[in-house]
Amino acid sequence: MNKKELIVKIKYSLRFIPDVAYVKLYFRLKLKRKLDLNNPKTLNEKLQWLKFNYRKPFFSFVSDKYTVRKYVQEKIGEKYLIPLLGKYDKFEQIDFENLPNQFIIKCNHDSGGYYVCKQKENFNEKQAKKTIENHLKRNFYYIGREWQYKNIKPCVLVEKLMLDEKNELPEDYKITCFNGKVDNIMVCKDRFSKEGVKFYFFDKDWNFLRYNYGDEKLPEGFSLKKPQNLDEMVKVAEKLSEDFLYARIDLYDIKNKIYFGEITLSPNSGFDTDITYNTDKILGEKLQIKEYTK
Repeated sequence: MNKKELIVKIKYSLRFIPDVAYVKLYFRLKLKRKLDLNNPKTLNEKLQWLKFNYRKPFFSFVSDKYTVRKYVQEKIGEKYLIPLLGKYDKFEQIDFENLPNQFIIKCNHDSGGYYVCKQKENFNEKQAKKTIENHLKRNFYYIGREWQYKNIKPCVLVEKLMLDEKNELPEDYKITCFNGKVDNIMVCKDRFSKEGVKFYFFDKDWNFLRYNYGDEKLPEGFSLKKPQNLDEMVKVAEKLSEDFLYARIDLYDIKNKIYFGEITLSPNSGFDTDITYNTDKILGEKLQIKEYTK
């Protein structure tokens, strides 16, 4: 059991602690400061506040990786969806013989519950089964007390594996929107590299934002290649986020075509330690909750 799995197991074992008490305790442990739910100011604080005070029934619908497909189809069209190869209640129902050489297996109800197959002859079905079934047993709600996940019925999805021009997993563009307007774009690079995943923030005009701890070490003029379809990505993200006070829209730009990833309503469950405290305050000011606090 690695460190990440151990932390998840500990969190799940604390599921009997009341939600507010749990969130306050973990916030103090993770961010090293007290959570103020009465007068939240930073983004992390306001995301915690939203968990308890801003709930709509369809939030669960769009947080479910299966049902959100219908939402995307109605909002922007089916062409943005990654092809679905199958939906199953159990792992053993998957018909691997009829799957293509490359695919990805994922759970619909959580984060991190997936297994990638880049070459069928090297596919470790036993390990995939263990990974997926471990995630199916968990109610992701108890990890960060995100209300929208509580009543999602777990299932298994198999999708086409989308690879870039280098036959590698593509960069992930995580687009933060406030009131249906794009504020910033976080590029997720090297997710499966030995060095570990890296995150870089840009505004919608592709100016680099030094939002993370460690960004001050990057050279002056640092940037990444601007995605070819940036303007379309912004339009797609704003259309998908127009029903939310706050949402992060995850997209891929693969071989000159945009694909939808997921909608996240509380990234890092509101316990983000990668962004600086100043960033936390800047983004917190942009998330306006005054009309909901009256």
